Amino acid sequence: MTKQCIKIGLISISDRASSGVYEDKGIPSLREWLKLALITPFTLETRLIADEQDEIEATLKDLVDFQGCHLILTTGGTGPALRDVTPEATLAVADKEMPGFGEQMRQISLNFVPTAILSRQVAVIRKQCLIINLPGQPKAIAQTLEGLKDETGATKVHGIFAAVPYCLDLIGAPYIETDESVVKAFRPKK
Repeated sequence: MTKQCIKIGLISISDRASSGVYEDKGIPSLREWLKLALITPFTLETRLIADEQDEIEATLKDLVDFQGCHLILTTGGTGPALRDVTPEATLAVADKEMPGFGEQMRQISLNFVPTAILSRQVAVIRKQCLIINLPGQPKAIAQTLEGLKDETGATKVHGIFAAVPYCLDLIGAPYIETDESVVKAFRPKK
Protein backbone atom coordinates (compact mmCIF):
# COMPACT_ATOMS: atom_id res chain seq x y z
CA MET A 1 0.00 0.00 0.00
CA THR A 2 1.22 3.49 -0.83
CA LYS A 3 1.35 5.81 2.14
CA GLN A 4 -1.11 8.59 1.58
CA CYS A 5 -1.57 11.57 3.85
CA ILE A 6 -4.85 11.51 5.75
CA LYS A 7 -6.66 14.66 6.83
CA ILE A 8 -8.05 14.46 10.36
CA GLY A 9 -10.45 16.91 11.96
CA LEU A 10 -10.22 17.59 15.69
CA ILE A 11 -13.09 19.43 17.35
CA SER A 12 -13.12 20.44 21.00
CA ILE A 13 -16.65 21.32 22.09
CA SER A 14 -16.76 23.46 25.21
CA ASP A 15 -18.65 26.64 26.09
CA ARG A 16 -16.01 27.73 28.61
CA ALA A 17 -12.88 26.89 26.60
CA SER A 18 -14.30 28.44 23.41
CA SER A 19 -15.05 31.67 25.30
CA GLY A 20 -11.57 31.77 26.90
CA VAL A 21 -12.60 30.95 30.48
CA TYR A 22 -10.02 28.16 30.53
CA GLU A 23 -7.48 26.59 28.20
CA ASP A 24 -8.65 23.79 25.93
CA LYS A 25 -6.93 20.50 26.71
CA GLY A 26 -8.84 18.29 24.22
CA ILE A 27 -7.18 19.28 20.95
CA PRO A 28 -3.60 19.28 22.36
CA SER A 29 -4.07 15.82 23.91
CA LEU A 30 -5.59 14.42 20.69
CA ARG A 31 -2.77 15.93 18.61
CA GLU A 32 -0.12 14.38 20.87
CA TRP A 33 -1.84 10.99 20.91
CA LEU A 34 -2.09 10.90 17.10
CA LYS A 35 1.62 11.80 16.80
CA LEU A 36 2.43 8.74 18.94
CA ALA A 37 -0.12 6.36 17.41
CA LEU A 38 0.03 7.00 13.65
CA ILE A 39 2.83 6.00 11.32
CA THR A 40 0.89 7.35 8.34
CA PRO A 41 1.48 11.05 7.61
CA PHE A 42 -1.48 13.24 8.55
CA THR A 43 -2.63 16.85 8.55
CA LEU A 44 -5.02 18.35 11.06
CA GLU A 45 -7.96 20.72 10.84
CA THR A 46 -8.78 21.90 14.36
CA ARG A 47 -11.81 23.74 15.70
CA LEU A 48 -12.67 24.96 19.22
CA ILE A 49 -16.39 25.67 19.38
CA ALA A 50 -19.25 26.22 21.83
CA ASP A 51 -21.73 23.50 22.77
CA GLU A 52 -24.37 24.68 20.29
CA GLN A 53 -26.03 22.04 18.11
CA ASP A 54 -26.23 24.21 14.97
CA GLU A 55 -22.56 25.17 15.28
CA ILE A 56 -21.46 21.57 15.86
CA GLU A 57 -23.47 20.35 12.85
CA ALA A 58 -22.09 23.15 10.63
CA THR A 59 -18.52 22.40 11.74
CA LEU A 60 -18.87 18.66 11.08
CA LYS A 61 -20.36 19.33 7.62
CA ASP A 62 -17.58 21.81 6.78
CA LEU A 63 -14.80 19.42 7.83
CA VAL A 64 -16.24 16.53 5.79
CA ASP A 65 -17.84 18.26 2.79
CA PHE A 66 -15.41 21.14 2.19
CA GLN A 67 -12.15 20.43 4.08
CA GLY A 68 -12.01 16.77 2.97
CA CYS A 69 -11.44 15.11 6.35
CA HIS A 70 -11.65 11.29 6.42
CA LEU A 71 -11.57 11.03 10.22
CA ILE A 72 -13.00 13.46 12.76
CA LEU A 73 -12.51 13.12 16.50
CA THR A 74 -14.62 15.29 18.77
CA THR A 75 -14.17 15.80 22.49
CA GLY A 76 -16.68 17.23 24.93
CA GLY A 77 -20.43 17.67 25.12
CA THR A 78 -21.38 13.99 25.48
CA GLY A 79 -22.78 13.88 29.02
CA PRO A 80 -26.37 14.19 30.23
CA ALA A 81 -26.20 17.94 31.03
CA LEU A 82 -28.72 20.16 29.25
CA ARG A 83 -25.94 21.87 27.24
CA ASP A 84 -24.40 18.56 26.07
CA VAL A 85 -25.60 18.17 22.47
CA THR A 86 -22.61 16.69 20.64
CA PRO A 87 -24.28 13.28 20.05
CA GLU A 88 -27.46 14.90 18.71
CA ALA A 89 -25.46 17.09 16.31
CA THR A 90 -23.33 14.13 15.19
CA LEU A 91 -26.35 11.93 14.52
CA ALA A 92 -28.04 14.77 12.61
CA VAL A 93 -25.23 14.82 9.99
CA ALA A 94 -24.84 11.03 9.72
CA ASP A 95 -25.35 8.71 6.78
CA LYS A 96 -24.81 5.65 9.02
CA GLU A 97 -24.51 5.10 12.76
CA MET A 98 -21.67 2.93 14.12
CA PRO A 99 -22.91 1.99 17.64
CA GLY A 100 -20.04 -0.35 18.53
CA PHE A 101 -17.64 2.56 19.06
CA GLY A 102 -19.79 4.17 21.78
CA GLU A 103 -20.48 0.81 23.40
CA GLN A 104 -16.75 0.02 23.60
CA MET A 105 -15.82 3.46 24.94
CA ARG A 106 -18.33 3.10 27.78
CA GLN A 107 -17.09 -0.46 28.47
CA ILE A 108 -13.49 0.76 28.76
CA SER A 109 -14.43 3.75 30.93
CA LEU A 110 -16.46 1.55 33.30
CA ASN A 111 -13.15 0.02 34.38
CA PHE A 112 -12.27 3.41 35.90
CA VAL A 113 -15.50 5.20 36.87
CA PRO A 114 -19.08 4.00 37.46
CA THR A 115 -20.38 7.22 35.86
CA ALA A 116 -19.22 5.99 32.42
CA ILE A 117 -22.80 4.84 31.87
CA LEU A 118 -23.78 8.53 31.73
CA SER A 119 -21.65 9.04 28.64
CA ARG A 120 -23.47 9.30 25.32
CA GLN A 121 -20.61 9.10 22.80
CA VAL A 122 -21.61 8.04 19.30
CA ALA A 123 -19.77 7.35 16.06
CA VAL A 124 -21.12 7.84 12.55
CA ILE A 125 -20.13 7.81 8.93
CA ARG A 126 -20.77 10.82 6.73
CA LYS A 127 -19.75 10.22 3.11
CA GLN A 128 -16.18 8.80 3.32
CA CYS A 129 -15.51 10.11 6.83
CA LEU A 130 -15.69 8.40 10.21
CA ILE A 131 -16.76 10.77 13.00
CA ILE A 132 -16.21 9.67 16.61
CA ASN A 133 -17.31 11.50 19.78
CA LEU A 134 -14.67 10.95 22.47
CA PRO A 135 -14.82 11.71 26.20
CA GLY A 136 -13.85 15.18 27.39
CA GLN A 137 -10.97 14.34 29.74
CA PRO A 138 -7.48 13.84 28.20
CA LYS A 139 -6.79 10.70 30.29
CA ALA A 140 -10.14 9.16 29.26
CA ILE A 141 -9.48 10.04 25.61
CA ALA A 142 -6.21 8.04 25.63
CA GLN A 143 -7.79 5.14 27.53
CA THR A 144 -10.71 4.78 25.11
CA LEU A 145 -8.47 5.09 22.03
CA GLU A 146 -5.76 2.66 23.26
CA GLY A 147 -7.74 0.28 25.45
CA LEU A 148 -6.58 -1.42 28.61
CA LYS A 149 -3.21 -3.11 29.03
CA ASP A 150 -1.96 -5.36 31.80
CA GLU A 151 1.26 -4.79 33.76
CA THR A 152 3.31 -6.43 30.95
CA GLY A 153 1.81 -4.11 28.31
CA ALA A 154 -0.34 -6.82 26.73
CA THR A 155 -3.80 -5.72 25.59
CA LYS A 156 -6.59 -6.75 28.00
CA VAL A 157 -9.40 -4.75 26.35
CA HIS A 158 -9.10 -3.35 22.84
CA GLY A 159 -9.38 0.39 22.43
CA ILE A 160 -11.61 1.76 19.72
CA PHE A 161 -8.74 2.94 17.52
CA ALA A 162 -7.82 -0.71 16.76
CA ALA A 163 -10.92 -0.78 14.50
CA VAL A 164 -10.51 2.68 12.94
CA PRO A 165 -8.04 1.81 10.12
CA TYR A 166 -10.18 -1.08 8.83
CA CYS A 167 -13.35 1.03 9.07
CA LEU A 168 -11.61 3.70 6.99
CA ASP A 169 -10.61 1.00 4.44
CA LEU A 170 -14.24 -0.11 4.16
CA ILE A 171 -15.55 3.41 3.46
CA GLY A 172 -12.88 4.20 0.87
CA ALA A 173 -10.79 6.56 2.99
CA PRO A 174 -6.95 6.58 2.85
CA TYR A 175 -5.09 3.55 4.23
CA ILE A 176 -3.55 4.28 7.63
CA GLU A 177 -1.02 2.43 9.75
CA THR A 178 -0.49 2.62 13.49
CA ASP A 179 2.49 2.19 15.79
CA GLU A 180 1.71 -1.20 17.34
CA SER A 181 3.37 -0.23 20.63
CA VAL A 182 0.57 2.32 21.10
CA VAL A 183 -2.39 0.60 19.40
CA LYS A 184 -2.40 -2.35 17.03
CA ALA A 185 -4.74 -1.88 14.08
CA PHE A 186 -6.83 -4.93 13.32
CA ARG A 187 -7.46 -5.93 9.73
CA PRO A 188 -8.84 -9.36 8.76
CA LYS A 189 -6.37 -11.70 7.10
CA LYS A 190 -6.72 -11.65 3.32
